[in-house]
Amino acid sequence: MVARTRFDAEPCPVARSIDAIGDWWSLLIVRDAFDGSRRFGQFQRSLGIAKNILTSRLRTLEQTGVMTTVPAADGSRYQEYVLTEKGRALFPVIVALRQWGEAHCFGPGEEHSRLLDRRNGHPLSPLEIRSSDGRPVGPDETLVEKLGGADGTG
Repeated sequence: MVARTRFDAEPCPVARSIDAIGDWWSLLIVRDAFDGSRRFGQFQRSLGIAKNILTSRLRTLEQTGVMTTVPAADGSRYQEYVLTEKGRALFPVIVALRQWGEAHCFGPGEEHSRLLDRRNGHPLSPLEIRSSDGRPVGPDETLVEKLGGADGTG
């Protein structure tokens, strides 16, 4: 088996984020957790994923602090998987992927899902990246600043 390339020591936040999440299965598990899945069987049925792969991905999500296990809400002997604060912070990532997919991965009239505001039933507005002064910014209006040292000053 080929060893997985690790990015946990990279100076790039994108690379470290990918390392923490792991792979597409992990993002789909997080998506399902936002959609209300909490039990192993719920994730397995929704994703059609092999038990050993699901076990591995859930373990990784726990080890990276994205999910944790809690006693089942119904008082049974089962454990449930819930998103931690770190995991819930992935919500904008999932929404961005969903909105990108809605816009670029379906043909006209092709069936797909939508994310709606529970309060009014309307689709969410497209995510926008905004500067510190509130104006929308795109990729041509940003730059990456390399930081170094423990205090981030370089």
